[in-house]
Amino acid sequence: MFLNVNGISMYYEQTGAGRPLIMVHGNGEDHTIFNEAAAVLKDHFTVYAVDSRDHGLSSKVNGLHYLDMAEDLLAFMQALDLRNIVFYGFSDGGILGLMCASKTNRIAKLIISGANMTPNGVKKHMKLIVQGFYFFSKDQQLKMMLEEPDLSAQQLNHIQCDTTVLVGSKDLVTKEETRIISNSIPHAKLRVLEGEGHGSYIVHSTKIADLILEETEQYRP
Repeated sequence: MFLNVNGISMYYEQTGAGRPLIMVHGNGEDHTIFNEAAAVLKDHFTVYAVDSRDHGLSSKVNGLHYLDMAEDLLAFMQALDLRNIVFYGFSDGGILGLMCASKTNRIAKLIISGANMTPNGVKKHMKLIVQGFYFFSKDQQLKMMLEEPDLSAQQLNHIQCDTTVLVGSKDLVTKEETRIISNSIPHAKLRVLEGEGHGSYIVHSTKIADLILEETEQYRP
């Protein structure tokens, strides 16, 4: 389905019934990375798996910024009048979850995986790889990763919803960055997943569905 929000057409897949669960993918991906997880989660939630702007079937744009992407999601929640939302975000989706949760009370439970506050929050070898690909491609999605986000601990301190921060023990985000995120959000819970990488438990995997169900038991009938 398509929904016009914030000057773009946003594509999303809606399945299931119950409390709304918004799922947001990472950089260069689309909603289909959650197909396997959504097949499990739809028995417990109304799942909204979205395509961020310039990704998947959503509108292409000239100039890509996390702030605009977050505003898209806030407008999406308002347009559908979604409340008491469980928000799950992976990588870029996690960044957007942090930004949205700091600006709205529509989110009751925030779960993020592998998010960073600044471009320096990822391990050096990963940043070099992105720089190399951008040198040849000039892809604006990669450009955004190299220049953004710019989140502060003060911004994260505004998040009042129940929050779980997930990270793989072999993640591309540094351990220090993840600690700063979890320590900056009031009463946030940090879970380090041993043996997992950045997206090994997420992309086309039901593992993330199991984790979401574990973390939302109190939010389900």
